[in-house]
Parts: sequence; structure tokens; C-alpha cells
Amino acid sequence: MPRDLPVGNGSMLVAFDEHYRVRDLYWPHVGMPNHTGGHPQRFGVWADGEFAWIDDPEWIRDLRYKPETLVTEVRLEHPRLGLELICHDAVDHVHPVYFRTVEVFDRRGRDRDVRVFFHHDISVNESAIGDTVNYDPRTKGLVHYKDDTYFLINGRNDAGWGIDQWATGQKRIGDAEGTWRDAEDGLLGRNPIAQGSVDSTVGFNLTVPPNGKANLVYWLAAGRTYSEVAGLDDRIRTSSPQRMIDRTEAYWKMFGDIRRPDLEEIDEDIRDLFVRSLLVVRTQIDDGGGIIAANDYDITHMGGDTYSYVWPRDGALVANALDQVGRHAVSHEFFRFAAGVVEADGYFLHKYNPNGTLASSWHPWIINGQKSLPIQQDETALVTWALRQHIELSGDIEFLKEVHEPLVERPAKWMLEYRDHNGLPKPSWDLWEERHGVHLFTVAATIGALDAAAGFARELGEFDRAAEFAEGADRMRGSLLRHMWCPERQRFARCAFLLEDGSYRLDLTADASGYALFAFGALPADDTRVEQHMMTIRRELWVHTDIGGIARYSDDPYHRVVHGQDQKVPGNPWAICTLWYAKWLIARARTLEALEEAVPYLRWCRDRALPSGILAEQFDPRDGRPLSVSPLTWSHATVLSTCMNLLDKRRELRANANARPDAAISSSDAAIQTD
Repeated sequence: MPRDLPVGNGSMLVAFDEHYRVRDLYWPHVGMPNHTGGHPQRFGVWADGEFAWIDDPEWIRDLRYKPETLVTEVRLEHPRLGLELICHDAVDHVHPVYFRTVEVFDRRGRDRDVRVFFHHDISVNESAIGDTVNYDPRTKGLVHYKDDTYFLINGRNDAGWGIDQWATGQKRIGDAEGTWRDAEDGLLGRNPIAQGSVDSTVGFNLTVPPNGKANLVYWLAAGRTYSEVAGLDDRIRTSSPQRMIDRTEAYWKMFGDIRRPDLEEIDEDIRDLFVRSLLVVRTQIDDGGGIIAANDYDITHMGGDTYSYVWPRDGALVANALDQVGRHAVSHEFFRFAAGVVEADGYFLHKYNPNGTLASSWHPWIINGQKSLPIQQDETALVTWALRQHIELSGDIEFLKEVHEPLVERPAKWMLEYRDHNGLPKPSWDLWEERHGVHLFTVAATIGALDAAAGFARELGEFDRAAEFAEGADRMRGSLLRHMWCPERQRFARCAFLLEDGSYRLDLTADASGYALFAFGALPADDTRVEQHMMTIRRELWVHTDIGGIARYSDDPYHRVVHGQDQKVPGNPWAICTLWYAKWLIARARTLEALEEAVPYLRWCRDRALPSGILAEQFDPRDGRPLSVSPLTWSHATVLSTCMNLLDKRRELRANANARPDAAISSSDAAIQTD
């Protein structure tokens, strides 16, 4: 189930499902721990003897954000109850406090007795063992706690501060379903404390006048001690909840404003997706620098693990997108994070937790009885490549002193050492984490990284190292052309498997990741071989249904919903793969007319987004519904970078046209249009 409407501030992240139930609560890191374990936190309304939880099918829901901010605007209508609700959610941009305001409107034309309930299935630090929840008479709220983690739940309505009703009890112990059942008659039992595997429910009593409204605001504050959360509660009362929400809304509007006038030239729907993507990407980044792939706990039902990790590859590409839009301070922290976790020899392991510890992995240290590094080499290469872009775009030369040795010098030396007899990288795992070999994406990324390292070395006056790194990149580029290009098929191999005699067995499966050929500078976008390869991707991986889009590779089995040898559906369409093709169209464009060929692919992504603007990893080729995790940080970052590529190329082409008005080059007839 997609996680719609994430709200966060870099230390706290709250995510909702399609029914508007809170499903994930992360603190003090984005991505860890998840104090709900993915269980729904119920939200319900009692009115004049009738009750409905928010997942009741009678609710009419419209889940969106307020424009250009990370404050939600959710409209809920229940015809049987005769009520309409307008809700706004936000996490304070500074403090670990989650707010929800609720306006309740009467639609029957008479006085209404309405009670609004919030349920909390909290397992502190992802374990229900040893939790406590108690009513706190000082704040008139509830406190969940264990060890050094505290959550204070409170609110106010038109009558005053504090919760009106509460229930504390046990969950999933014997027949105990949880205290949410106690709310369904409109009255909570007021048990003052519960211990062990516990949950809680709070209620607010409202009197709604005929055709009028009543208001409440609810909040959840996190801290390391009771004093911290009680202090936050005091701050909320002193500042006022609405003032804190308004300030947060204003902050995110500032963050989303990249002050680029030519952004107005992009179609409004794509521009909205661009701004939404920038804000959503920020919700998935921890203040400690960890860029998290996705925070959608439902994926644990598939493999018993999450996407709430830092993959250096994803992080590098997301950081680069942030640098392109000018949010250098955020990407800066990612490189500092990376410098703290890179291995002493200069490479990165599979993935990391948001706190910098090594995360779970399925890459073995031994293959066929032989020792093997459990790595994806492109992850190491792309951090070095992205750092080069970061320094060039931000101009932060001072920062280079801090990270040059761990992120440039050691990785570049290691990449030169970790080569086979032809100068190609030794086998490692591919970016899809499925095959072990010499991969096209990895080769292209490594060439880009060695070129980046050579550039740094030249600028620092280390001309011997610059020559060494540049020679390594050039040799690898030559080997790429000699050993991975198949002239008979007019395509590059996605993977070369090294054989005992020193030759390679080529895997010529069409794979969208071939965009790396031009993306990191291995070859020009208008190289005829790159053109042939990219058009092969478009021809063989386009999904020929009403949904469209480009799949990862032929016969991709991951979350596949259309089985068999259906050539119309090579796999599920992915946002990043579809936009990679758009990036190629942009890179090779020589006229403004040709540049416009990329726009339908951006519009395709906008059409796949939820009404809130959230993009999943992939989509059902039959109906377009989100599949796998949602939101995927990489999807939104690729929207950012593709839009910036489009704007930059448009500016370049206009400048060239002004300088040489008679030198326009017509677009190639070879480009394939979207269906």
C-alpha cells in the first residue's frame, strides 16, 4: 500500500496510507526506528450514536498537500454521518512534533454531538516488550515511553487544552485487539496506565452548531526524557499550535522556491510535480546526511526487510539532483555521511543504516568457494562522480579538504587496483542487485569517477595522479568499446561475464540502465553506438498498454503482475527508467524542437503520480496503480534532475541560437516518439 502524504523535518517522519491512517512513525532518524512497526494508527469519528473509522468505505477522501509546502490538506466526507472534515498535518520544521488540525462541519443543519478519536499502536523502538503508557495529569495528555524514548500525545479543542477522553490497555496479547475498540461507543474507559504490549486512544468532544463547524488540534511530541516532551508541550501552548504550523508551512515554501525564472516555462502540471518532488525528497533525508531509499514498511511483507537504508548509489544520484536545484547544504551532509562509512580500502559496502552502521545485505563474501567482495562497484564510483559535481555546482572548495582523501583519493586508487587484465572493473553486483559480473552501468560509472578524480588531481597540482586516473578512465573506455559493444546486434551488453580463458560471455538483454553510457561522461550522447543502444531500449522496453512507460529490462520478474512471454509488457514500468530515456533525448538535442521530445516522458510521470504528487518505484502496467515502495526517493530525484537537464539545455540552445542564428541543426528523424 503506498505511503501517501509523508511529512517530516529530517529527524521525524510520519507517513500515511491511502485511507489516511498513520502507518509509519520514525524518530530520531528518518528511517529508524519505526515506532509503529507499520501497524495502522486509527482515526475515527462518533456522531450522535454512530461511528466510523477512517478506513470505512463510506468515507469520501481527497488526500493532497497544500500547494508548494509540506502541510497536508485532506478533505473527508461521510454522508451517513452528515459530516465533512478538513484536516491539515505537519511536522514542525524544527522540533520533533507532529500536528493535525481538524475542522468538523455539520451537513445536516442541526446541533451535533461529535467525538473525534486518535488511536496509537506504538511499539517504542520497534518492540512492544516493556512499553508503558500513562495519563499525565500535568499536561492532561498521554505518555508512551521506554528507556530513553518518550512520546507525549495531547491536543486542544474549542473548550480548552488537554484530551477529553483516553484509554490505555494491551494489544495483541491473548484476545486483546487494542483500545481502539473502546472508542466505538463514543466513550473511553480512562484506565490511567498500562504496561507491556500496549496501545492507547484519545478522544476530543466537540459541539458542532447547525451548518457550522468545531475545531481541534492534536499533536505528538518526541523526546529523550519526560522533561523534554513536557517542555515541547509547554512550547506548543506558549507559541500556539497554529503559529507553529504556519511557520512550518512558510519554511517549506521557502525550501521549494529554487528562484529559477525559466521554471515557469515548464507546463504547470510538470512544474507542480517538480516542486512536490523537491519537498518529498527532503522528507526522506536524515539530518545526519543519510539519504534513505524509501520508507514504506509494507515492503517487509515481501522479504522481511525494508528500503529504509542508505544505498551509496541512490544517495549519490539524489545528492546530485539536489545540487542541480541549488540545495547544496543537504547534499553536503550526504558526502560527510559517506566519508564516515567508506571502507579503509576506499570502497563502499552494500548499504548502511541512517545512523551510519552497516545494514543488512544479501551479497555473499564467498562465491563458488572463492573470496569475493560483497559490493556494487557503481556505488563507490558514483559517490566520487557526484562529489565532483557537488564541488563544481556549489563552489565549496573548503569542503573538499575534508572529504578528498576518503571520497576521491582512496576510492580512485582502489578502482584502479580493482580491474581485470583488460582494464575493466572486476566482477561485482549490478545496480539491480541481481547479477554478479562486469556491468555496463558499473563500467560507465567508474569511467565517470576516474575522470572526476583526474579533474580534482589536476586542480590540486597532482599531475602524476591526474595522468594515472585519466589513463585508467581512457583504457576502460577503450575496453568498453572493444569488449561490450556488439556490432551485429547494434547494442552494448548489459553485462560481461569473465570466462576462464580471459574472454567474456556477453548478456545482450535490453536494460534501461544503459543510459549510464552518456550520463556520467563515458561516451557522448550523440555517439552513434549510444544512439543505437538507447533506441533499442525504447523499442524493446516500452510497455505497450494504455499505461506505457519503460521497464527495467526484458522479462523483469520483480513485482511482476503480467506473466508469460507477453512481448507487449517486458516488465512493470519504472519512473526512473522512463526518465532516463528523456535524459538522453535532452542530452542529444540540438534544437529546441528536438528538446521538446523529452517532455511527454515527464508528463508520463506526472500522470502516474498519486493526487498528492507521490511517485512509487514502479507501476502496474494494466491500471497504473503504485507497486513496490512509495514514495521512492530516487523517482522524485530523477524528476528533479530531468527537469533541470531540460532547463539547462534549453538555456544552452537559446544561447547558441543567439550567438549563431544560422547554425541551427535539425533534429534526427531516428528519435522514437511516445505512443
